[in-house]
Amino acid sequence: MDLLRSHVENLLTDALSNLGITNDAWKPMISHSREKEMGDLSLPCFAFSKQLSMAPQEISAQLAQLISADEIISEVNSTSGYLNFKASPKWLANQILAGNIRIGDATGKSPTGHKSVLIEHTSANPNGPFHVGRARNAILGDTLVRLNRLHGNEVRAEYYVDDMGKQVAVLAWALEHLTATRVEEILADREPVNPEWQDKPDHMRVRWYQAAQVLRSDDGEKESIEQAISNMVHASENGDQGVLDAFENAYQPVLDGMLETLNRLRIGFDEFTKESIFVTNGDVSAIMNQLSDLEIHGVAENGAEYLDLGARGLKGKTEFYFKRGDGSSLYATRDIAYHIWKFQQSENLINVLGEDHKLQSKQVSMTLNELGQNSPEVLFYSFIKLPEGKMSTRKGNVVFMDDLLEEAKSYAANVVREIRVDYSEEMIAEIAEAVGTSAVRFNIIKVSPDKGFTFRWEEALSFDSDSAPFIMYSHTRTKSIARKCATFGIEIDTINPNEISLESLDDCPNGLYNLLRTITIHNDVLRRSVEQNRPNLFANQMLNLANSYNGFYRDCKVVEDGEVNLLYLAISEIASKMLEAGMIGLGIQPLEQM
Repeated sequence: MDLLRSHVENLLTDALSNLGITNDAWKPMISHSREKEMGDLSLPCFAFSKQLSMAPQEISAQLAQLISADEIISEVNSTSGYLNFKASPKWLANQILAGNIRIGDATGKSPTGHKSVLIEHTSANPNGPFHVGRARNAILGDTLVRLNRLHGNEVRAEYYVDDMGKQVAVLAWALEHLTATRVEEILADREPVNPEWQDKPDHMRVRWYQAAQVLRSDDGEKESIEQAISNMVHASENGDQGVLDAFENAYQPVLDGMLETLNRLRIGFDEFTKESIFVTNGDVSAIMNQLSDLEIHGVAENGAEYLDLGARGLKGKTEFYFKRGDGSSLYATRDIAYHIWKFQQSENLINVLGEDHKLQSKQVSMTLNELGQNSPEVLFYSFIKLPEGKMSTRKGNVVFMDDLLEEAKSYAANVVREIRVDYSEEMIAEIAEAVGTSAVRFNIIKVSPDKGFTFRWEEALSFDSDSAPFIMYSHTRTKSIARKCATFGIEIDTINPNEISLESLDDCPNGLYNLLRTITIHNDVLRRSVEQNRPNLFANQMLNLANSYNGFYRDCKVVEDGEVNLLYLAISEIASKMLEAGMIGLGIQPLEQM
């Protein structure tokens, strides 16, 4: 509760001075209370023990005696060595009604000028449909984009198209050399394509890719196939436009299908940048020349060139290869060129990468530093597994995102159909699509990125109190209240906050007090979530906001006996706007009714 911090600091300065603490080193120690029952802000007193020769519990107790409640602080208490402060309900309501709590704009239309950020995410190899494991990158990345916009940053979402790697070469080779009949013969022991997706090219072309992977392990055909694929990769890395065009013809329909799936999850991009551009425009060649002139440059026996990053402190695999013996570039070299170009677009870069990219990311960052460039921020995420093991497009051991979204929509439709018998099938389908896709997104967002988890259908489709549908229903409840008040002739936008009496807050209902406190810390949590690249922090805040609103709804009747309580209505409407903006920030679809 940063709004409260300056007042608490003033109170503590005098109280600590009375105990003999005269420096300001304690100010950064003030933090949000660990438990809501304790307070809104807390000061741990353990660091003062040595200087004052007192136990932390005694210090916090003495400070509590020295500081009196006032019109801003309603309670000061001591708990296990922590000094806790609770804000006054009247002060909280005043801050909220006065518009001191910014609601934000997650659409990116009105950035408040914090900073410009370029976020690269997804960048999946265009060789098959999105499975649930791949989608974690896209969902986390898109949520970072949205939350940065909600925070006020000007954001560009970037997709780096791998249009010249071995994965694309395998697909291109397969499409050229294998017939549909041959593909199905090779994959006879695998499930066929779901009839639902027979017109979706990412689902169809992945069969060619998988068939090629099977042949690449066949001793009889392996050598010739590997040579052909290697030749294609080599030609692409040297900028052969004919091969690059063949690659694009192979992968573009797949990428279009992948983007169709992402669009259903409300994930979009501002720019698509092809890897090959940096080869054909000469950037990669120029960078290889620069790297060859560095003092940590080395040459292997086969003529390949590298940087000895061990000389700069890197542990483990210290040789960073940037040029093959035949003079062609590697993926990492092109990644260096891409990052230099990105820094020309924005001073602040964020990459979203799987945890298996940590070494390569470190090597790229150190190489950028050698060239006098900055390093990007990186959000690393752990992988999602199936109960029986790791997901793999290559092996066909996957849960395709398209199938999951259809399952989620069907499940949601059944739930809506049971409880809303008066809804048309068209309305049910609209609600079910929004609820199903939102539930899937939130199931991934709410888990800390550094934690892996096992994907289970029942958890992904949960409608319990820790889910997107719970947040969505709380929001539609606010909309229902607004519609009801409109029937009494109350125009919400015409309510003057200065004319609302706060006298009733001398005996504030618990549900209202908790909602006021939750609203007031909302942007503090958003800021931490953005600064730490942890969308799960804000996801948890949205659950808290929805829970607090439901407690308010239980304790505070906005309409009672035909009368509208303007204070309750104004707070309900602010919570409604905050819920809606936050839902957009998480990629959850707001609805008018459920």
